[in-house]
Amino acid sequence: MFFRVSLLTIRPHYPAAEPTPVADKRKLMKIRGTFLFSALLLVAAFTAAVLPEQTPPGDKESVIIQTMMRNLERYHYQPMSIDDDFSGRMYNYYLNDVDGARLFFTQQDLEVFNKHKTQIDDQVQAGSYDFFDLVQERWISALDKTEGWYKAILAQPFNLDQGGDVVIPGDDAPWKADDKELRQYWHDYMKRDVLNQIINKQAENEENEDLQVKPGVKELEEAAREKLLERYDDWFERMRKSKLSIRRSQYLNALTSMFDPHTTYYRPKDKESFDIRFSGRLEGIGATLQNKDDYTKVATLVVGGPAWKAKELEVDDLIMAVRQQGEEEALDIKDMLVEDVVQFIRGDKGTTVYLKIKKPDGTIKEISIVRDVVVIDDNYAKSLIVDGVGEDETIGYINLPSFYADFQDEDGRFSSKDVKAELEKLKDRDVDGIILDLRSNGGGSLRDVIDMVGYFIPEGPVVQVAGRGGRKEILSDRDPSVVYDGPIVVLVNQYSASASEILAAALQDYGRAVIVGSNSTFGKGTVQRFIDMDRTIAGRTDIKPLGTVKLTMQKFYRIDGGSTQLRGVTPDIILPDSRSLIETGERQQTGPLAWSEIEPAEYYQDVYRIDFMETLRERSNDRIARNPTFLKIQENAKRVKRQSDWDTYPLTLADYQAMNEANKREAEKYDDLFDSEVISGVTNIEVDLEEIKTDESKEARNAEFKKNVSKDVYIQEALNILRDMRELE
Repeated sequence: MFFRVSLLTIRPHYPAAEPTPVADKRKLMKIRGTFLFSALLLVAAFTAAVLPEQTPPGDKESVIIQTMMRNLERYHYQPMSIDDDFSGRMYNYYLNDVDGARLFFTQQDLEVFNKHKTQIDDQVQAGSYDFFDLVQERWISALDKTEGWYKAILAQPFNLDQGGDVVIPGDDAPWKADDKELRQYWHDYMKRDVLNQIINKQAENEENEDLQVKPGVKELEEAAREKLLERYDDWFERMRKSKLSIRRSQYLNALTSMFDPHTTYYRPKDKESFDIRFSGRLEGIGATLQNKDDYTKVATLVVGGPAWKAKELEVDDLIMAVRQQGEEEALDIKDMLVEDVVQFIRGDKGTTVYLKIKKPDGTIKEISIVRDVVVIDDNYAKSLIVDGVGEDETIGYINLPSFYADFQDEDGRFSSKDVKAELEKLKDRDVDGIILDLRSNGGGSLRDVIDMVGYFIPEGPVVQVAGRGGRKEILSDRDPSVVYDGPIVVLVNQYSASASEILAAALQDYGRAVIVGSNSTFGKGTVQRFIDMDRTIAGRTDIKPLGTVKLTMQKFYRIDGGSTQLRGVTPDIILPDSRSLIETGERQQTGPLAWSEIEPAEYYQDVYRIDFMETLRERSNDRIARNPTFLKIQENAKRVKRQSDWDTYPLTLADYQAMNEANKREAEKYDDLFDSEVISGVTNIEVDLEEIKTDESKEARNAEFKKNVSKDVYIQEALNILRDMRELE
């Protein structure tokens, strides 16, 4: 049985819903995320899932929405009635998604929208986009209106000695009453940004010893307005160029979000991009691109990729045209969106693409790049040897960013294979214990999780999966061999999710490892599966491809019967965390499924048992209470919580400076939290050094990796716990 993926991904926040170019801490705290855990089920179930039905009538877009909703009704773990209640929730969600920052609509717009509040369900059933079309019409009008406002506002100097406060609205805030109120909000919103830029520039100038004459407030204010105008111009250009298909996809995903946070519609291009991110490899030139004016700009180059090796394409180059191998004429890509440009630049390994580029100095030339497989190796498992706390003690450290798997290539990278290789290398070094770091690991391939748990136990159950109707299946490791039989500490945090939670829960239930980290993991305990909608309707090749729907079909449960849904995994030993007071996780998402439990499975292991957990916890708590860094982290958590709740900002320069200075003084108390080296003897395994030394960029990244490990107080405490485990065995 194959199961596929659960990566932490952020739901694309399309230009229609882009909150603002101004970085707003309150908004950033509210991550609109989705985790993906999709499964390829048994052949019988898969066949049933794609038996074609009669094609709904209508054009392509009508067929997409009806087919998507039909699949949700047929296969979702918890189907719901598409009625007026559904319509009302969808109405609120979509408007908040489009204008979460409350920058475009007013109560007058809401009055126009309101007649659709109980009609969306009927429109969906009929394959209609009436509400979407109306919102888009008003949104385009709002762009025209607000573009005139910000240009006029930024054309005049702000009075920095006058003004009260501006309150940044949350997702539940009402819209402004009318255009007069909304325009004033735009004025205040941008003034706050200008004040922030002035203060930052003043601080930068104070530290610049080469600056003979420091510009005054008037000059700084003018420069800040010019910079802000450029940013808003770029933002509005991106919004105006946004494809209707992207905005329609946003609407479809508002519909899927009513079922649960992880059910999603993917356009064909979105699905292709997902597969690339999941596998960690693609065939192309190894560059990330973005729209700039009329053309496409090179944002970054993947170190070690074809473009990086060729040394002709550089960051900030503009791509003006693309020509394929064997073709004489180049394709002019002026005004083309990035997602379309990349389709012409990507291609099979070994083929050549020709790019007409414009350098920052104005030089124009054509270059050629031979496409190759681009591998982002920073996403893969890697290990180190670190000195333990005990005398002559050596500990293996494995960092696993995700449970990646390349299902398109059986010879590709799989996290289970890579972790097994790292374990064997560490065993060859005769380590006294292992730290497996799953912090901020959003999950991945369930098949790899099952294999990985099996490295530490003999054969036995790993996770239970239950679908609609309660039908249960126990997924087990069938390999009686054990790769590593020594003590293990697994590090997690509030962003360890899905597959990470399965591994942590299984090793915790078996009493095989000590789980260490923040209050709880993310709490994502549902299983998703991709369904190609083309396979669910007969005929109509004229409108295909329709896209893919990823929907929640099952829940997974620990082998002790409890779900990780909502509650996550509570570590055996909880360490202070600067974000511990911030509400995060599955329970903060829209419409999460409830926690539940089923009958436990039978499980047992005698490889390594931890019968002294309470003693480990007491010793760790005692160290934490005496550790000045952890004490400061606990204090910092209160500051971070206050900042996340902050929504009111002064609008005079003096008051803003006072607020900023107070925040700065408080933050400076915690600047050095992770500056000190707390772990000695951080080294690479010899066999890894051979490859690292072949590439100077890898050497640089490796040096940074080791430096970060040496300063990590959480790894330091994991080393202490491993020392205790050896003493108490």
